[in-house]
Parts: sequence; structure tokens; C-alpha cells
Amino acid sequence: MSAAYSAAPVLKQLWRGRAKRILLVLLALGFGTQLAMASGDIAPLSGAALSVPSAQPAHVSFGLEKASQDARNLADWITASNDNYGMPFVIVDKKQAKVFVFHPDGQLRGASSVLLGLGRGDASVPGIGERKLSSIRPDERTTPAGRFVAALARDLRGAEILWVDYDSAIAMHPVVTTNAKERRTQRLASASLLDKRITYGCINVPAYFYKNVVSPTFKGTSGIVYVLPESRSMQQVFISYVSAPHTQ
Repeated sequence: MSAAYSAAPVLKQLWRGRAKRILLVLLALGFGTQLAMASGDIAPLSGAALSVPSAQPAHVSFGLEKASQDARNLADWITASNDNYGMPFVIVDKKQAKVFVFHPDGQLRGASSVLLGLGRGDASVPGIGERKLSSIRPDERTTPAGRFVAALARDLRGAEILWVDYDSAIAMHPVVTTNAKERRTQRLASASLLDKRITYGCINVPAYFYKNVVSPTFKGTSGIVYVLPESRSMQQVFISYVSAPHTQ
């Protein structure tokens, strides 16, 4: 969330039409039992109940990218259970301030550092997507953890964003550089994890990464964004998640 998205109610109205179309497609493909509706709209799919095949899955390769054990185990679980329904998926590791973008089959497409919400925590304050930015306290500026159906959209300026959680006005988008004092570009390049906590909750990525990885991945399709928790357990956020030790 940034100043560009302070008109969240308007953006949410624009997104609802797209979200309903996504739902109809998923229902047509037979995924109705895994979807939840809230006030006639698509709700975040945290904790969707999915079974995991008994066969030991092949481990998803992260190539030369450094990734936490939680990120590796979650990627394995996603591909083993087909939790992504054959769509591209993204894993955002808040503890490591890093994002991994995958093809539908689990092949890594790209990875990058990210900027995240200033506040620590895995939930959004109810109704925060309707509030003015000036009213949001630092501790309320969280990036919520969970499983979200995501798709490309346009903000009020016509710029493309990846809309992740419309209720909380959370999107993934190119890094915001309008306030030079925030030094967001420098923060992305910094090795310090403390530097990565600056946004109102949105996920900022380098402009080149958004253009060359995120945008092409979601062109003409929807996908799943998994945001790993930092204060809750993996099982609390992804209730059907079953981890298996990932050894390289």
C-alpha cells in the first residue's frame, strides 16, 4: 500500500469485476469446493483444505538462490498437492524479505529482495483497506500472511500492479520512489533485513523484476501468492500444510 493506492475503495470496485471472472473460471474447472465467498467477492484462500499425495514428491529446485527451509518445504507441498491448481505461484518470505516466482510446474522463474510492511505481524487490521493512509499507525502497516488468488490490475494512474489482497488493499508493484527520503531503491539493495520494512503493507519489488518476471508470469492468467508468516506457525496459516524435510 502506498500513496498511489490511497483510493482503495475505488480500486476494490474495479477489482471485484475481475475477481468474479476468476471465480467463474475456477468453478468451471471444478475447483468450487476450495473457494470461499465473502459478500459476493473472492476471499483470500488461506488454509484451503487440500490433500497431499502419499508419494514422496520431487523437491522444487531453487537453483543458486538462497531460500529458507520454510520456503523450500512450502514449494514442495504446493507442487505435490497441486495447491496452485496448475497456475503460476509466488512465495513471499517475510523473514528473509525475498520473493520467489514460479512457473505452474514449480520451475523457478526468478527471485528478488522485497520491501514489506513496516509493522510486524501476519494479519491486517479489519477495514484497513478503506482507511486513509494518514490514519494508519506504524504498527498497523503489516503485510498479511496467507494464500491469495492474485491477478494483474491497474491503479488509478493506469500503472499495472499485481493485486494480492483487495480487502486490505495489498498489491505487489514496482518500488515506489516518489519520496526520496525513504530511499526505497537503496533499501532493496541493502543486505540489512531491517531496511526492508518500510511500506504500508504492499510488496515492493525492483522495477526491472516486476517488468521482466512478475508481469509476464501473470499475463493472461491468475495465480497464487503465498506469504509466509513471521509470528504464526506455517500450520496456523496454511492449515492443510504438511512439511517434509527438504535436503539439498
